[in-house]
This record gives sequence, C-alpha cells and structure tokens, in this order.
Amino acid sequence: MDEQAVRPDLASIDLRHLRGFLAVADELNFTHAAAALRTGQPTLTRTVRALEQALGTRLLTRTTRRVELTEAGQRLREELAPLLTRLDAALRAPLAEPPLLRLGFTSVLPEACVTLSSAFKAATGAGVRLVRRDTPLAGLESGACDIAVVRGDIPPGAAVHTRALLHEPRIAVVARGAAELAGRRVVDWTELADVPLVVNTVTGTTRPELWPEGRRPRLACTADNFDEWLEAVAAGHGVGVVPEPVARRHTHPALRHVRLKNAPPVAVHLAVPARDAHPLAGRFLLNSRVSPGTCTTPPR
Repeated sequence: MDEQAVRPDLASIDLRHLRGFLAVADELNFTHAAAALRTGQPTLTRTVRALEQALGTRLLTRTTRRVELTEAGQRLREELAPLLTRLDAALRAPLAEPPLLRLGFTSVLPEACVTLSSAFKAATGAGVRLVRRDTPLAGLESGACDIAVVRGDIPPGAAVHTRALLHEPRIAVVARGAAELAGRRVVDWTELADVPLVVNTVTGTTRPELWPEGRRPRLACTADNFDEWLEAVAAGHGVGVVPEPVARRHTHPALRHVRLKNAPPVAVHLAVPARDAHPLAGRFLLNSRVSPGTCTTPPR
C-alpha cells in the first residue's frame, strides 16, 4: 500500500511519542537520546516505532552504524521542534511566580504552624499566606483558604480531610472584680458547672455540653465572634473558657486568667477540602507530624 494513502491514527499519538522522536532526531543516536530522556533504549525504540505506525510512514532509517531522518522525518522535526519549545514555555509560565498556599486560622495561629510553614517553604519553594476568618472552618468552606487550622471538633458533615496537629490546655477568663471565681488562681474543671458561661458559638471550643448532663454551667450569653466574646466576658456577663494560647495572646485590662485543673484539652486539626484541594495542600497536611499530645503552652 502507498504510504501516502495511509490515514494517520492521530488519536493514538501523545506527547511522549513526539518528545521521543525529537530526541532521536536531534541526537541521531538512540543510546544518546535515551540517556537525555532518562529512559531505556528499548523503550525509546518502541516509542518511535509506535509513532511511525500511527502516522503510517517511516521517519528514520536505521542501520547498524547510523540513524538518519527520512524526508518525512525531517519535515516533522522542523515543524515539531518550535512547537514543543513553545509548549514547554507555556507549561512553565504558571510557575514564573512561586505557588502560594493560603493557610486559614481563627483567633490565633498555633506556634507549631510557623515551624511547619517554614519547613514547607524550604521543601517546596511555595509561599504561605495567612488568612484569618471567623468561621467554623477558618474560611475553608468558602474557599478563602486552601488549608485551615481548626480548633475543637470538626463541624458535623464537613467534607474535609484532617490531621490532628496538637492539643492545647484550656484556661478560664473572668472579669476583674467579678463574683465568679473571685481571687481564685486555680479552679477544678468541675467547679465551672456552678458559674454562668459565655460561649462563642462560631469559633469557640467550650460549650455546656462538655460537662455531664445534669451538672452543666448555665449559658449566660453567646457571641458570634471572638472580639464580641471577649467584651462580653470583660463586661461581667459570665466566665469564658478558651485554649490557653488564645487567652495569652489576647490580653484585656478588664480580664484575668484562672488556671484550670482536669479540663479536657482542645484538639487542634489541620483540614483540607475532601475534593478539589490545592495540589500542595495534601503535602502540607502529610508533613504536619507534630505529636498529638503536644501543647503549645506548657501547663503551669
């Protein structure tokens, strides 16, 4: 059959075939071309033969001593070389700027995340931008961030993958001069069942349900964000309970801290979307191997 009458099977040709042929066309030597592509010579030979079969024409003539381009091979090389050069440039264009991973958090970023971010940057060359959002998943649910630090329980039904990062101790926060816990420096967790509680319903980690049924603190009032919660406690509406690193970071002249004994620690997780996650989010998650028993602030 006349080779010119053969209809090429273009659907079976992929980039691997074209790169393999171009390497041989440049080197005119299968051994050297295979080394340049970091593949085996038999594999490269099969790749070029598959391209010839798909096109229905011979691109190379091979003897025991040399490899030469046929007329069809020369035409293909002249057309293909600039196209692949442009393709490589187009594929590199998105990487002209370092990729950026957005790390979401609520009130305070755990110190461990600073170390993790530095290690992540060193390993990937990617940047990390911090994003604060006062939502249950720190902005992950709205797409404001790519990976999020979540304190406390993961919201039911959240479509995320998580890894336990660490645990933080709880501390009580009370208004100076308030009757509740007046003058106390240390209080047992069970004693809080007798005092009114101020709860942050959006990003808070302490609610009456943490105490046994029938022995729970009264809900004094609720807040929709951390700043509102802080002012409600400062106004003397009730006692607040937060992770110790959060309390230490947000000081207030009208508030004092009371250490808690036997309080359950707050779990801190890293979360990424279960679907369509950022390509680097999973790598950050897998590299976050801080011991789950670690506290960012040592108990005193």
